[in-house]
Amino acid sequence: MANTLTDLLPDLYEGLQVVSREATGMISAVNTSHSMARAAKNETVRIPLARAESAVDATPAQQAPDNGDTTVDNVSMTINKFRAVPVRFSGEDEKGLSNGGIFTNVRANRFAQAMRTLVNEIEADLWAEGYKSASRAYGTAGTTPFGTAGDLSDLAGVARILDENGAPKTDRQLVIGHAALANLRGKQSVLFKVNEAGSMDMLREGMTDRLQGMALRHSDAVGVHTKGAGTSYQLSAAGAVGDTTINVDTGSGTLLAGDVVTFAGTTDKYVANTALSGGVFTIGRPGLLAIEADNDAVTIGDNYTANLAFDRSAIHLATRMIASGNDAADDVVQITDPITGLTFEVASYGQYLQRRYEVRLAWGVLASQSEHIGLLIG
Repeated sequence: MANTLTDLLPDLYEGLQVVSREATGMISAVNTSHSMARAAKNETVRIPLARAESAVDATPAQQAPDNGDTTVDNVSMTINKFRAVPVRFSGEDEKGLSNGGIFTNVRANRFAQAMRTLVNEIEADLWAEGYKSASRAYGTAGTTPFGTAGDLSDLAGVARILDENGAPKTDRQLVIGHAALANLRGKQSVLFKVNEAGSMDMLREGMTDRLQGMALRHSDAVGVHTKGAGTSYQLSAAGAVGDTTINVDTGSGTLLAGDVVTFAGTTDKYVANTALSGGVFTIGRPGLLAIEADNDAVTIGDNYTANLAFDRSAIHLATRMIASGNDAADDVVQITDPITGLTFEVASYGQYLQRRYEVRLAWGVLASQSEHIGLLIG
């Protein structure tokens, strides 16, 4: 079998370097796993989740007490995206471009765009999975965060959500979009003062590594959530502290996953993790922070831009090569993006009077702990 891809590796890596410069903050921020390499398409892999334990009085006795049992929850993850970007040239295409001395450049650019397509799709999947699985939200819909000079209350507000939910402080991430980053660069002069910020990164590079214990990330995928059109909803039963299942019995229209909802009498902004169906929707853990009464009004917030704050372990990306079996590829190579750490598979297929390349990857995403995800809306 002829090895047709070895000589193309410089072209592939040239293209990869172009893709590496894209704003892919979600990929860099989440927990990336290759442990699902044996999972078939859509096969379920369960991830165990231990919940909070209860304390008891330690009372001397002849024998140890008969207690300590619990129920270990789990969440399911699948590799369900099998995506490939084809790049094809006929013999006449190659001859014509080679005569002009530009075939190598054109091929490299097409490989670059193929990798860029897959990276951006993964980034968008992670963002959507993350913000629709959040616990609560901070900020004002339609108002970009960090817009008041010298005021980092937006950062403190979303950090407070994570603190109250018990999220670890060791590997927190803040993924923001273009508008929020522009406000940080343009209005938060305190970050440019080296003697106060403790770093010249913002002054010299226009970006700082960490803000108040959070790794700052920038993502092209951060965008606008369009709210559901539901109105006049009311609770059909009282809600207890910790409830995540919300029942309603009046109202009309849609309530979508990702909608920010509030309940009468309280100001906490909860995130709907599922759409309303059959009079029921769920909010992110740890659930209600206060008791809600029967017939309390449920209000759906406005459209918003979803910036995310979370612990790295709360959102997962699993990738692997697509199982090709004994297909007709002349050759297959793997290349790793040094920035995102993603490894792509590139296959080459000789066809009648033409050659088809394929850049491909299989992946799945999962937000496993909503209590460790908060939204900074704008």
